[in-house]
Amino acid sequence: MINYPQYAKVKNKKYKINTNYKVALKCEEVSQSNVSEEERALALIYLLFGDEGLHDSENWDDLLQIALKYLSCGKESKEDSEKEVNMDFEQDWEYIRTSFFYDYHIRLTKKTYMHWWEFHSLLCGLSENSVLNRVRFVRDYDISKIKDSNERAKWIKQKEQVALNQKQTAKTLEEKRLDELFERQLKGG
Repeated sequence: MINYPQYAKVKNKKYKINTNYKVALKCEEVSQSNVSEEERALALIYLLFGDEGLHDSENWDDLLQIALKYLSCGKESKEDSEKEVNMDFEQDWEYIRTSFFYDYHIRLTKKTYMHWWEFHSLLCGLSENSVLNRVRFVRDYDISKIKDSNERAKWIKQKEQVALNQKQTAKTLEEKRLDELFERQLKGG
């Protein structure tokens, strides 16, 4: 039995981590949302450490670093904005759910708890025959090397069928103005 982390420790204070994979998926959703960085950080702290973490403002920076490392399964988080994304938890949920059943006979719709690290490990270990990995293969396939125009047309159509919807992450001017107003109000200005 692998011992996955259950607690975080900051300055001799122990915080229980909400380790359910569903919470980590919610954290992923929050990290992609169109709210300010501070709001995202506080949401992550709240989701993973509850009221105890949220009300301990003196340890927010440390808790956020622990949260980010926890969400990356103990690995240092590396931002690679140049790498094209080939999976989205929300958009690909049906592929993920089907793949877990196909490979592991796990019904995620009935699974009330699984540690995030176990879920992530199983996700990374899906077979190449799983629906999710076949979709990711199509998304990643370099069609520029296909010489035959009919074959290329087939691949283009396949890529379009499984393409991820582009999430709008750029804030509108009004959202930026409201963020600035909110920040000024927080600072008492």
